[in-house]
Amino acid sequence: MTYETITFGLTDRVATLAIDRPTRMNALTPRVFAELTAAIDAALEQGARAIVLTGTGGAFCSGADLVGDGGAPMPRDLGESLDTSYNPFVRKVAALDVPFLTAINGPAVGAGLGLALLGDISVMARSAYVLLAFVNIGLVPDAGATWLVAKAAGRTKALEMALLGERVSADESLAAGLVTRVVDDAQVLAETQKLAAKLAAGPSVAIGMIRKQVAAALSLDLDQSLAVERENQTRAGHTRDFAEAVRAFGEKRTPVFEGR
Repeated sequence: MTYETITFGLTDRVATLAIDRPTRMNALTPRVFAELTAAIDAALEQGARAIVLTGTGGAFCSGADLVGDGGAPMPRDLGESLDTSYNPFVRKVAALDVPFLTAINGPAVGAGLGLALLGDISVMARSAYVLLAFVNIGLVPDAGATWLVAKAAGRTKALEMALLGERVSADESLAAGLVTRVVDDAQVLAETQKLAAKLAAGPSVAIGMIRKQVAAALSLDLDQSLAVERENQTRAGHTRDFAEAVRAFGEKRTPVFEGR
């Protein structure tokens, strides 16, 4: 498939997707979401066991393109845009059975912050910043940003970011629990791909269940979470990867996981 708004590459079972609209700071349009969705499907079909999302140029993503595709005006009902583009993509990423990582190479603003925080692991460039900019243009957070920020940083920080609409630096983002790691700008993509490669070589079935198990735990009570753990452990215990790990332990060697 030929992409117009993103780039796509696959190396060593790690798919790297980059929003590629640098003149618009990688702003989001329906076409961007359609191409990202198609690229994820293509990556999985080609055997990807980890996915990295980043941006080209100096930005990760500046949020919704207020001009729109081809200069067309934004729809009157912005909720319809969420129904057709934003929310389906967020749900698709949340439902993945492979880890999803984000390399936040530059500013992540508005809905771009939502995409950045979708990462199971998020690596942020030292000079980058995040910004819940919605209040500055009379809108409310979307693309899952309300939930993602509140769950990561708590109610107080979420309200501060959403109500004041101020930049949050990389170091502040790390301290608030919004991102996983902060590295020098030149290393952000390489570090993220290195982590993705480690995950891609791991026990993929268990990893897929872990990401969903943690997400579920954010809204379940203890007994419900114990039940989820029990169900997942039964499944994990029947995988080839677990059997390989047991053999490797007995043979005093590093296991070689097949992802099955």
